[in-house]
Amino acid sequence: MKKLTSILATVAFGIGLVSAPVLAQDKGTVGIAMPTKSSARWISDGNSMVEQFTAAGYDTDLQYAEDDIPNQLAQIENMITKGVDVLVIAAIDGTTLSNALENAAAAGIKVIAYDRLIRESGNVDYYATFDNFKVGVQQATSLVGGLKERFGDGPYNVELFGGSPDDNNAFFFYNGAMSVLQPLIDSGEVVIVSGQMGMDKVGTLRWDGAVAQARMDNLLSAHYTDKQVHGVLSPYDGLSIGILSSLKGVGYGSGDLKMPIVSGQDAEVQSVKSILADEQYSTVFKDTRELARVTVGMVEALLQGGTPEINDTSTYDNGVKVVESYLLEPVSVDKSNWEEIVIGSGYYTMDQIK
Repeated sequence: MKKLTSILATVAFGIGLVSAPVLAQDKGTVGIAMPTKSSARWISDGNSMVEQFTAAGYDTDLQYAEDDIPNQLAQIENMITKGVDVLVIAAIDGTTLSNALENAAAAGIKVIAYDRLIRESGNVDYYATFDNFKVGVQQATSLVGGLKERFGDGPYNVELFGGSPDDNNAFFFYNGAMSVLQPLIDSGEVVIVSGQMGMDKVGTLRWDGAVAQARMDNLLSAHYTDKQVHGVLSPYDGLSIGILSSLKGVGYGSGDLKMPIVSGQDAEVQSVKSILADEQYSTVFKDTRELARVTVGMVEALLQGGTPEINDTSTYDNGVKVVESYLLEPVSVDKSNWEEIVIGSGYYTMDQIK
């Protein structure tokens, strides 16, 4: 009998050891809606959030919509139906979610916009992102520095590319860049040979690299048969790769035809390799692990009845209200500091790059 009691006690103790962590983890479910797996950046975002939310004791429901708006809407509605406690949404189109977010609000589900502002809805509680205006400033500053380094004194022939017009961030990137470039355009130091300026002319729907490549092809054939391109403002690495393919296709980077200065964003592996190969000139690094950390902190505060940490209460007006935000610092990366920033931070390993 003593032996049986001992065995039962051991089993009970064992069950306790097994079940305790399960109970500790039962803090709620976070629905995470990401736009696409076609960009390594969004895969990294999703993985970072699942890892950090799981470590903090939350279940997660991570969905990718592959840049299909109805698909993302259906995914979000399904998360609401399943009863998630919080929604974290990186919207494909920041203007299409109003009805879904009304349903979320009716169900008492808080909503955090993740890196892309959700527009035209009062049911966005907080916004976690980077300082997107500063991203544009860094891109243009690097572009101008590269132009002077590679081509000496101006004037410089430059073309402008913007992000997707349905992504609110694209306007911040463009406006930040133009705060640097417009005075140089006005003085004649920078010349937009095609004359194409403004997001209505230079935007690239869905951040599609193939669309950017086709547009660069058209710009070259229409405006550069007897001129040289010196620089291209690109707001995202995926566009930069397409732009560079177009430039290399007509001989840039070979012989006496120097590769133009091309900017970027997200420090994707292919673009870091391109920088090391003296093709893409620079990118902007945004540590998605830190963005995930901030987002987890927001969720913790919301579900515990507290107030999330914010550092911006004025920048992001979504058309219905100013969404309180936390802005992280982006970092400009080029050949001079890439190892310190992307390897030194542990974001990539050297084996991934070399």
